[in-house]
Amino acid sequence: MNAIDTLIEAAGRPAEALSGLRERFTPDILTAHPGGHPNSVGWLLWHIGREIDVQLADLSGEEEVWSSSGFRDRFDLGELGDGVGVGHTEEQAHRIVVTDSALAVDYVQAATDAFLAYLRTLSDEDLDAVIDDAWDPPVTRGVRLVSIVDDAAQHAGQAAYALGIPRG
Repeated sequence: MNAIDTLIEAAGRPAEALSGLRERFTPDILTAHPGGHPNSVGWLLWHIGREIDVQLADLSGEEEVWSSSGFRDRFDLGELGDGVGVGHTEEQAHRIVVTDSALAVDYVQAATDAFLAYLRTLSDEDLDAVIDDAWDPPVTRGVRLVSIVDDAAQHAGQAAYALGIPRG
């Protein structure tokens, strides 16, 4: 297994995990704010799709799935939904309301599918290309790809964990 194959395997896992939980993400779960955190479970699912999609569009030069596949209109979050959620104030995070689990999981899957298609165009050598020299050390394509996968996996795990929190 080479590096690209490894990235492909890892990149598909968060969406796969969420797909198996789709039916359990009820509107009450999606709008829950575990521990009083400003980000709801629905926010987490929206963010997974957005962080994959926005960063992929930057890497590939392709249009975001968010707009090209109609997810922007279907989520109906306005301009706030066009970001990725990093740096949201508490008030902004509370305005990201997602109550449709199928929509949220479908978006994560669509962004993941685009991500996997992009990964299949790369060679191991492409991973060493510096794509952002504003950092020290400069960020390579490989580091950015790992970051995308890591963020998606962490947030998918958080959303799955929230399903097990007792409701009272």
